[in-house]
Amino acid sequence: MPASLAQRRLGPFTVSAIGLGCMNLSHAYGIPPSPEVAANLLLRALELGETHFDTAALYGLGANEELVGRTLSPFRSQFTLASKCGIDAVRSDGVARRAIDGRPDTLKKTCEDALRRLRTDMIDLYYLHRWDKTVPIEDSVGALADLRREGKIGAIGLSEVSAATVRRAQAVHPIAAVQSEYSLCTRNAEIAVLELCREIGATFVAFSPLARGFLTGALPEVATLDAKDIRRSMPRFAAENNDVNVKLLGDYAALADEAGCTKAQLALAWLLTRGTHVIAIPGTTSTAHLEENLAAGELRLSADVVTRLDALINQRTIVGDRYNATTQAEIDTENFA
Repeated sequence: MPASLAQRRLGPFTVSAIGLGCMNLSHAYGIPPSPEVAANLLLRALELGETHFDTAALYGLGANEELVGRTLSPFRSQFTLASKCGIDAVRSDGVARRAIDGRPDTLKKTCEDALRRLRTDMIDLYYLHRWDKTVPIEDSVGALADLRREGKIGAIGLSEVSAATVRRAQAVHPIAAVQSEYSLCTRNAEIAVLELCREIGATFVAFSPLARGFLTGALPEVATLDAKDIRRSMPRFAAENNDVNVKLLGDYAALADEAGCTKAQLALAWLLTRGTHVIAIPGTTSTAHLEENLAAGELRLSADVVTRLDALINQRTIVGDRYNATTQAEIDTENFA
């Protein structure tokens, strides 16, 4: 592991070019690790020089923010903290249900709850996790601007939105970061948002940069995944599509060997070639994978390898949509024809 990690800008902050997406520790991919294992991973990341931790109210319906706060609050000055509002739990009859809600009062309450769970006075970067299409984006961003004026958040971000929506939001308050899925397999950001971020001086934050484990080459058979693993509902991982996509991994592994790195490192190093305003937040529950991912920030790929990667895995060679129709209706990102 290098003595110091590569640094990039995240809005007004300087962070490690590869941060940590904390979702996996509480949410989405089946049974999460124990709180002790999760805490040890967070502390190891900090020890290795990782300075960007990304969580959300949604992850574990508050449990992930609590984990991050409980574990990292004693070291709060050492890292940049990002969280999200706009998707939270609506509780009735003792049952918590996921709900998208971008009303200003809801966002402000979510922030108050997040500050308590995270054990901090300010969240450095606060995203609107999803645009609630029943609420004008100007109203939701206006609420976040109020929170910034009150000193409760340091900067405003948006997640899974189109360039047109970013422009509307930017007219209300400067947007520091836009977070969306981006990897060799998922190129939607290249339609418009990636360039718009460069134009307005925002950072593009790539989640799922390893294509939800696909680009590690170690994803188990989808049929063996936990019943609650979100990949089970994603068309790209349906058996007939996955069988086509895995055929690309032989040539992909050969490129990793040529570059002298692992398959995961190749995917992350490629991502960092997309612009100096791009950073990645891979998630993991493994300390070994954490260390592997962080080392990717020091890799320098040749132009030839990048060109061949682009030709091998892209929106034309990957089969299957990234989301099912229900989830797709909740997001605002551009799609390829």
